[in-house]
Amino acid sequence: MLWKTTRFEIDLATPKVMGIVNVTPDSFSDGSQHANLSNALKHCELLLKQGAHILDIGGESTRPGAQQVSLDEELQRVLPVVKEAVRLNIPISVDTFKPQVMLAVLDAGADIINDIWALRQKGALDVIAKHPSCGICLMHMHAQPIDMQAHPMEGLALPKVITFLQERVQALLACKVAKDRIALDPGIGFGKTVAQNFELLAHQSQLSALGYPLLVGWSRKSSLGAVTGCDVDQRLVPSIAAALLAVERGAQVVRVHDVEATVQALSVWQHARLGLGTLRQ
Repeated sequence: MLWKTTRFEIDLATPKVMGIVNVTPDSFSDGSQHANLSNALKHCELLLKQGAHILDIGGESTRPGAQQVSLDEELQRVLPVVKEAVRLNIPISVDTFKPQVMLAVLDAGADIINDIWALRQKGALDVIAKHPSCGICLMHMHAQPIDMQAHPMEGLALPKVITFLQERVQALLACKVAKDRIALDPGIGFGKTVAQNFELLAHQSQLSALGYPLLVGWSRKSSLGAVTGCDVDQRLVPSIAAALLAVERGAQVVRVHDVEATVQALSVWQHARLGLGTLRQ
């Protein structure tokens, strides 16, 4: 399976690690650490050395309770980093839901738009349709960041997530967007209870069966803290475990903070699969 993006055709025959680059002062786990151009670029270079296959740059926190930032503020945070990061010869994703930001970063050479609103903001579909080669990740989110955990979903999450993602895919296909440009994200932690997040992990194979690359982000999420008792800065091991379980259940891309540890864990997983294949021969 290939994920076609602006400059790269990403081969998903082996799982890929998307490294998180937050250029925000208020992200839930690493806010303010990379909130200026110099620090952000150093972090991009570090993640690349650690084995990241994709970098995901975000200028607006989407943690529960987060307030929206203005268009100008997000552009000031993100655009300078994207303009420099595209020189690193690695796919660059931008985590944004604002159509104006999408247009600016795509014009600057970004490869992927990673949208928590799944292109539901007015004008977002038009931007993607006018950039006929960028990759897109459509994510499921219940409600919106400011109140999504105050009023999470009710009932089983899986059927609702599947229906939503299918509808958003159809909206893209109706705009003549090629299927091989699209990836899907179930939105772990976005308006879902702890039980619903683990329901999605347990039955993730049904999401993979939709026929699109699956991008999953469990890194340092509060659900991991809920079941382990670990504070956000102690969730490395739970995050690695969740990433491996997601890949085992068919995820092609995992979005993580801790790139080096995730890459190492996936190397062990891949060699174990090679060993299993040898026995079967």
